[in-house]
Amino acid sequence: MSCPMNLKGFGPSPIPEEAQWIQLKDIKQVSGFSHGCGKCAPQQGTCKLTLNVKDGIIKEALVETIGCSGMTHSAAMAAEILPGKTLLEALNTDLVCDAINDAMKNIFLQLVYGRSQSAFSEGGLAVGSALEDLGKTLSSNVGTVYSQQDKGTRYLNLAEGYITKEGLDENGEIIGYEYVAIGSLMKSLREGMDSKEAIKKATKTYGRFNEAVTIIDPRRID
Repeated sequence: MSCPMNLKGFGPSPIPEEAQWIQLKDIKQVSGFSHGCGKCAPQQGTCKLTLNVKDGIIKEALVETIGCSGMTHSAAMAAEILPGKTLLEALNTDLVCDAINDAMKNIFLQLVYGRSQSAFSEGGLAVGSALEDLGKTLSSNVGTVYSQQDKGTRYLNLAEGYITKEGLDENGEIIGYEYVAIGSLMKSLREGMDSKEAIKKATKTYGRFNEAVTIIDPRRID
């Protein structure tokens, strides 16, 4: 039974690509800035991939991974492979690590379905915008927290930096911590500051650390 309406001339549904509604028929029409997350096959690690695409060509890539050492080194290779490729080339290129390939698949879907971060931004985001996610110190935000029923919780790395001390109240609950802001530390060292002075300058506290009844080293689980 034929359709009573002739729909052949309508084409694909319009999607937003950098503030323009387009009927996507060619990969060269895709422009956008977005993120994709993926995991490796044994689920032992993950990747966050950020791409800035202009007219179907990848102009910049940020690859952030958490997992095995192989995954970390695969990120280095993927970062060299991606810029200059079309989205289709990148999708069909082995980016070495399962997690990075998975992230590429997920970000591809976002971009070709008009779900990018810059879908409604006229002209999109300038090349270099991927680094803004890292902040002034150009360092990834990684949260690492360990917990044990008998020993309690240990904050190891949080947004502020590398946790050196945890402050507990009279009930043994965490009320604050001391940390070293690694990005600030490295900046001071690059500028020639003495290492002891640089560490002191980069060491700060969060929460009610100064009110703590007990101070513990979070990297000692004994």
